[in-house]
Amino acid sequence: MKTQGSEAAQLPAHAQSPEEATAARPPGPKPAQRPGRSASRFFQAGLTVAVVLISLGIAAAGFDYFRGAVTASRLPTAEIRSGEFLEVVRCRGLLQARGSAQVVAPVNVPQLRIVWLARAGEPVEAGRPIVRFDPSSAQKELDEKQAALDQARATLDQAVAQARITAEQDHLDLANAGYEVERARLEVSKSEILSVMQGEEKEIELKLAEQKLRVQQATVKLHEASDQAKLASLTRVLEQAQFDVELREYRLTRMELKAPGNGIVEYLLNTSQGWMNAKPFKVGDQVWPGAAIAQIPDLDTLEMEGKLDEIDRGKVKAGAEVSVRIDSLPELRLRATLESISPLTQQGFEWPPTRTFRGYAPIQDHDPRLRPAMNGSMDIVVKRFDDVTSVPARAVFTRHGKPVVYLAEGDSYRRVEVAILARNPDETAIQGVPAVGVVALSEPPLEHLTP
Repeated sequence: MKTQGSEAAQLPAHAQSPEEATAARPPGPKPAQRPGRSASRFFQAGLTVAVVLISLGIAAAGFDYFRGAVTASRLPTAEIRSGEFLEVVRCRGLLQARGSAQVVAPVNVPQLRIVWLARAGEPVEAGRPIVRFDPSSAQKELDEKQAALDQARATLDQAVAQARITAEQDHLDLANAGYEVERARLEVSKSEILSVMQGEEKEIELKLAEQKLRVQQATVKLHEASDQAKLASLTRVLEQAQFDVELREYRLTRMELKAPGNGIVEYLLNTSQGWMNAKPFKVGDQVWPGAAIAQIPDLDTLEMEGKLDEIDRGKVKAGAEVSVRIDSLPELRLRATLESISPLTQQGFEWPPTRTFRGYAPIQDHDPRLRPAMNGSMDIVVKRFDDVTSVPARAVFTRHGKPVVYLAEGDSYRRVEVAILARNPDETAIQGVPAVGVVALSEPPLEHLTP
């Protein structure tokens, strides 16, 4: 008798379902892949990489060729210039006003607080207000001193009236004492007709009357001296009160500072909180007496202060022609003359610290846009060449230790050795090239050089 397992084993493979075939497959290692398929995949990948590398190489070669052609046609060039050439020394500097007037806080006015300021950099005319202080404190003090003055004046008037009353009373008492003396003398003159005792009594009364007269005279002098001293003291108090009132009135007039001259307003640093926290004066700041608050530079006295390196100091001299350029106004080219040079070097505030000579060149061409402290440069003319050939400084190169330029000749360039006559930061005067031509501003490739 056949079992179910034997019947299932005798069925053909295609008659079994996938689940049955999977369940019937004995466990064991998976069958290995065929080696031919893996080798073909590696071959295809290598072939792809090779094609990409060859394409990149061809593209790079084409780019180099194309770049060489473009470089040859697009090199920066400049024309050769013939004519006047200036050998100059260029230095940095800044504008400053030789003449300026400071606006100073009043010396004997305490408790100054700024309540209004004119706009910084604004042109002002002489006599125009630029600073106002808070007048409330000075006005309060003036009211108090005015009340003290009125009281001192009333006290003095009362003392003067009392002195007059005392003087009149003293004169009356003095007159009475004199009258008593005269009456006593009259009584003494009657002693011839009176008894001896009565005569002596009249003598005693005369002496007493004379004594009272001397006492009254001394009292008058005492009252006069006392009244004079009291009046002098009260007068001094009145004068002091009057001085205090005048001082407060003067302080009130100093609550507004006016421009001493025409120019622009520049506010100075407020160093009351130390140099590290110093800032220009502003509204609300407390000002100490005598503090320099602002300055009014005279724009007609502007000059360029340049920093000359020690290596250039021996090349320049006073009286040389100067061309000034301002960084913020590049279109301006101002004429000036080097007026003086500092005899000693001065240390700057930059880091690392440097020591340079200072050259001063007053500006001849005034422009309303110029302001002190503007940065710029000054070209000091050292030597002037009337008729020479010059090229931009970038066009001169060094080849085997000799200066050369590259003259453009069609699509190629020719290397020419030259002799340098003079230099400045922008151009170089040379010999050895024609007066007309074009030179390259960068070295051309070797394949575009003519032998």
